[in-house]
Amino acid sequence: MARMRTVDAVVAILEKEGATEAFGLPGAAINPFYSAMRAHGGIRHTLARHVEGASHMADGYTRAAPGNIGICVGTSGPAGTDMITGLYAAWADSVPILCITGQAPVAKLHKEDFQAVDIAAVAAPVTKMAMTVLEPGQVPGAFQKAFHLMRSGRPGPVLLDLPLDVQLAEIEFDIEAYEPMRPERPAATRIQAEKALDLMFAAQRPLIVAGGGIINADASERLVQLAELLDVPVIPTLMGWGAIPDDHPLMAGMVGLQTSHRYGNATFLESDFVLGIGNRWANRHTGSLDVYTAGRTFVHVDIEPTQIGRVFAPDLGIVSDAGAALDVLLEVARERKDRGLVPDRDRWVLDCARRKGSMHRKTHFTQVPIKPQRVYEEMNSAFGKDVTYVSTIGLSQIAGGQLLHVYGPRRWINAGQAGPLGWTAPAALGVVRAQPERTVVALSGDYDFQFMIEELAVGAQFNLPYLHVVVNNSYLGLIRQSQRGFEMEQNVSLAFENINSPETEGYGVDHVKVAEGLGCRAVRVTDPEKLQESFAEAHELMERFRVPVVVEVILEKVTNISMGTEIDNVVEFEQLAERGEDAPTAIALLD
Repeated sequence: MARMRTVDAVVAILEKEGATEAFGLPGAAINPFYSAMRAHGGIRHTLARHVEGASHMADGYTRAAPGNIGICVGTSGPAGTDMITGLYAAWADSVPILCITGQAPVAKLHKEDFQAVDIAAVAAPVTKMAMTVLEPGQVPGAFQKAFHLMRSGRPGPVLLDLPLDVQLAEIEFDIEAYEPMRPERPAATRIQAEKALDLMFAAQRPLIVAGGGIINADASERLVQLAELLDVPVIPTLMGWGAIPDDHPLMAGMVGLQTSHRYGNATFLESDFVLGIGNRWANRHTGSLDVYTAGRTFVHVDIEPTQIGRVFAPDLGIVSDAGAALDVLLEVARERKDRGLVPDRDRWVLDCARRKGSMHRKTHFTQVPIKPQRVYEEMNSAFGKDVTYVSTIGLSQIAGGQLLHVYGPRRWINAGQAGPLGWTAPAALGVVRAQPERTVVALSGDYDFQFMIEELAVGAQFNLPYLHVVVNNSYLGLIRQSQRGFEMEQNVSLAFENINSPETEGYGVDHVKVAEGLGCRAVRVTDPEKLQESFAEAHELMERFRVPVVVEVILEKVTNISMGTEIDNVVEFEQLAERGEDAPTAIALLD
């Protein structure tokens, strides 16, 4: 046993739990914790420019590699409230991050002390646990429980709030006697796997819907093995995108109202059985349930018991970790394969492949200003397969989901349910910390980019290089498109006459100057034929200077992106002919 400050014990615990990457801002009420980090040296800390940015960095870091738990740190009061959006984004997508906040001394908590807020109460709805630790002796146990909760069941964030006097208090603590608690993860049984496969084998046109739980469980390879063994096509959700590579013959496309493929929706509507693994039937994926469920039998596998039946009641519900479920499904499937009991799916697989080979949206436009579809076509060509994309919300993200290609797990990092504007840049910096060997490419519209643009300076200061493609139409494009139903265009234009940048006439903010002022490099593109050249130039600048490089693409101001109110009612604006060849002109549909 040794006598030490509680914050010294905390740093030792973080190291033993394997959580050694922190993002945050120091302040008076959290300085003891910073002194412990400095004294021990086992935690790498990245200084953010905004505390919300720190929470998104921790989020991106966690999402980018299996087993990661990013830490975000802030002082009392507004630091904690600023991180609530980051906690919400992590909670909504089942991402474990640890938020540590400073707090006023215990005796001051009920006296409206400076920057004293009940942050545990504020954070409770968007965390698995939010606790103000009032007794120094509780600190080790609180952190032990936090890590156990973050890793058990459906993962998620935790906030621990440390009053100043609790941080400074001394306790008896022996790190050698501290042991991380084993996570609790339910596992499917053999009987459940047999019943699930019985239902699948009774169907003619089965599909597997692969959710983000498969990514969380690091079970993508097992998913592909099951699909190949049974010859069943796979529909990844937005959070599960990359669980099966886009170019795999059994990858049947994404389904939904926005971030979906035409062939994915068409194939789903032809199916008669769906095995959902690690997904939550999100409303942007399903649309209305009468259309989504009609004529189909459903098996739902999820790690969280209350998720089963939350959106609709499946024919069979199985509470299980996605990886554990795939293990037992593979075991039973292999036995049945050896006995010749797996049905022939050749015709169904061929039908799915035919749709995938023909039902595409047009991307090759030559107009100036540039149409956004051309940008994603050129991104696919420029960045290839070994790239990680980071995005969050807006027409840029929706079009990216429709037109980009993803070839592996954790190569599409996206704040799916919460979709906070400004998430992309700080999250990308966290991803770079976790994937330093891979090219990281962020995708933003101009408004998302402007929300937390100051975090570019973090990339410059700490040499966190990535490419940030900003598609600039000087509009809140998604909101403008949705306002058409109200026959208005209200407060959605970002354009103004920038007296300091006449070259951005009609578009307002000069993102190139701002990026350069923050210590980064930037390239502006106005000609679609120069996109490849500009991406190559940006990549060379990134490698040379080891800082974020912005590629601003000047778009036409108004482009409607395909979306709809139902998966059988997606409005298509530009698509290729359905004859399997590249059509030279788009089929014009109703705007």
